Amino acid sequence: MIEKALCEARKAATLDEVPVGAVFVLNGKIIARGHNLREKKQSILAHAELVAMVRANRKLKSWRLLECDVYVTLEPCPMCTAALQQARVRHVYYGAPDPKAGAVSLGLRLHDNSRLNHRFQMTCLDNSECGKILSRFFIQARRAKKKER
Repeated sequence: MIEKALCEARKAATLDEVPVGAVFVLNGKIIARGHNLREKKQSILAHAELVAMVRANRKLKSWRLLECDVYVTLEPCPMCTAALQQARVRHVYYGAPDPKAGAVSLGLRLHDNSRLNHRFQMTCLDNSECGKILSRFFIQARRAKKKER
């Protein structure tokens, strides 16, 4: 399923968006997909996870995404992790850690905090392609910026 999330990340890259993709899975079937659209929508809320989450909510006609697993190419930020916690997902699998902005990497363990009403699993898959697509994107962005100067 992480390959399907990578397909979404590639879509984001074609739009000059940071290449992050996400898919929501229920009973082994993808019910929603999303990729970063922050630049296109000029919205801080247009993270891949949240775009896919809204689509999953519509598909299930519920804000609760119980029994859903999420595959995302980059470790979710604190905002997305909190939204995933509120949606009551079952498990989040992420392809690459995000040491500067990822909730787990920052030590913000919202997914397994015993003071919260719902806990879920988060697993890093250490998928090299998930990291490479981001590295390539930022290398190209830096090169383009240098050419503008």
